[in-house]
Amino acid sequence: MSDKALDLFEQMRLNPDNVIHIIVFKACTQLGNDRAKEIGRKLLHQMPKHFHNDIVLLNSAIHMLMKFGDIENAENLFQMMNKKNIITYGAMMKGYVENNMNDKALDLFEQMRLNPDNVIHIIVFNACAQILNGRGEEIGRKLLHQIPKHFHNDNVLLTSAIDMLMKFGDVQSAEKLFRTIKKKNIVTFGAMMNGYNINNEPLKCLQLLEDIKQHGFILNEFVSTILINACARLCMISKCQLVIDQIPSYLYNNQHIRNSLIHMWGKAGSVENAQKIFQSIDNPDVITYNAMINAYGLNRMGLEAVDLYRKMPHHLRNEVTYVCVLNGCSHSGLLNEAHSIFSEIPQKNKQVIATMVDCLSRLYIFDEAQKLIDNYEKSNPPSSVMYMAILSGARNSHQHILSKKIYDRMEILFPNEKETLKSGSILLGNTYSSVGDYQEALNIRSKRTRELGTKVKPGVSWTEFNGEILEFKANDRSHPQSEEIHAKAKYISDVLIKYGYNYDSSWITRLLREDETIESVLCTHSEQLAIAYHFVQQENPKFIQITENLLTYAFTLLDGATKLIAKIWQCKIIVRDANGIHHFSPDGTCSCRDHF
Repeated sequence: MSDKALDLFEQMRLNPDNVIHIIVFKACTQLGNDRAKEIGRKLLHQMPKHFHNDIVLLNSAIHMLMKFGDIENAENLFQMMNKKNIITYGAMMKGYVENNMNDKALDLFEQMRLNPDNVIHIIVFNACAQILNGRGEEIGRKLLHQIPKHFHNDNVLLTSAIDMLMKFGDVQSAEKLFRTIKKKNIVTFGAMMNGYNINNEPLKCLQLLEDIKQHGFILNEFVSTILINACARLCMISKCQLVIDQIPSYLYNNQHIRNSLIHMWGKAGSVENAQKIFQSIDNPDVITYNAMINAYGLNRMGLEAVDLYRKMPHHLRNEVTYVCVLNGCSHSGLLNEAHSIFSEIPQKNKQVIATMVDCLSRLYIFDEAQKLIDNYEKSNPPSSVMYMAILSGARNSHQHILSKKIYDRMEILFPNEKETLKSGSILLGNTYSSVGDYQEALNIRSKRTRELGTKVKPGVSWTEFNGEILEFKANDRSHPQSEEIHAKAKYISDVLIKYGYNYDSSWITRLLREDETIESVLCTHSEQLAIAYHFVQQENPKFIQITENLLTYAFTLLDGATKLIAKIWQCKIIVRDANGIHHFSPDGTCSCRDHF
């Protein structure tokens, strides 16, 4: 009740001693509002000189100033102190971390000549986890390696270390540390699960749910949100339902949980469930609206996204709102609506402009997209995301000259963005392949290998059957039933051809070998194998759901294979790729209405 503490302080007619100073500084720290800042600063300014050697009082004042975001005065006070203890350094370092000045926290840590206690360890681990560069990783790993044995039972410290290692992408070391913790608590499990999500291993995250239940822990809001996010990454409706059934019912009244559920159901392709939750919320906040608008957009329901945007109170709209609704327009080909909304946005940041560039590029309106980029670059550094949007549109429209022009420009503007250049090079090579120039595509691939490395993210498709998640790659033969799966894929391909289906050779990205045909290559694409797997398990499946890790919809849309499969076998198929979700209906249509 910090406000009451300050009320009483202002009524007091006695001179405050050092204890009163500390109490008031603490109250002001907790409140952090204008009144607290005024009282705290005034008391600090009027502090008697004989308190200037009171290290506890001064530590409290530093902590307060850092909470106010008043870094300069906190630094001045720190420099003034003749005697500093470990708590003094901790107050400064924690303040730097909380004010997103992690480099300064590490600078101070390296200047410190005291043995770090457990609190300093935690602060440094947090700073290293946030800074995510070579220096942070080196300091964090060294401190963890030198950790005293008596800290090996400190759960908070070890949990911070796990979080740091996961942020480094070092899942293996985090798992090893996790196994050494004898008395795990719900926070420890939460750090591991969140780390798995960060490193795109949602299945491992969900597997820890069983361990939590065995330990008898009750799911709290934090861990429940992590589980929901894991389900959102998997995008499998049945898995989502299975997991959320285990979340305590009282948490369903929590708005943060409900917002996360809207996001999850939207990514899993169940707009109906997302709508039910949205409609159950009496006072939707900005996150609620954004989650629902995004759910519509992901599922190619652009008109519904625009309609909800129009109904959303103006004062709630933010930059995320604009990106979500423009994305919805982009994926549904709603150019007029996108133009109208874009013109209404008062301040257009990089993300908003990039989304509009993407919308124009999907409709092959490249001149207008380039003008947006040119105007943006008059007062801002160039954005590789915008160029990648044009490059993707050029690939889909088979415009190899434009594609080459854009990629050459990217090499000049973004020489250090190796992964972006690698992705751009793949699109450029595929564009040349799409017009039959396989030699130039090979030259581009050779140049990429020399300059950017050989490692390219493979296309992967996941699907679920009877609670088990299965993974397929192109021409995959790792599954025990691979012979049956490939035979079924060939059978499905033959049936499609009988119904008049023609495979589009423009999506072949290399020269065919002697033993290959266009049909044999495209019918063993990872998505087609995942579909074939379901037909191996069931004679006539009624529902199939597939998640792709890359933008692979060219195979399903341009060839129309998945639409025809859905129609012939009267099966509902949901496919999620890197761009959004496609609902293939038994009537042979797709939710995107052939706009991708």
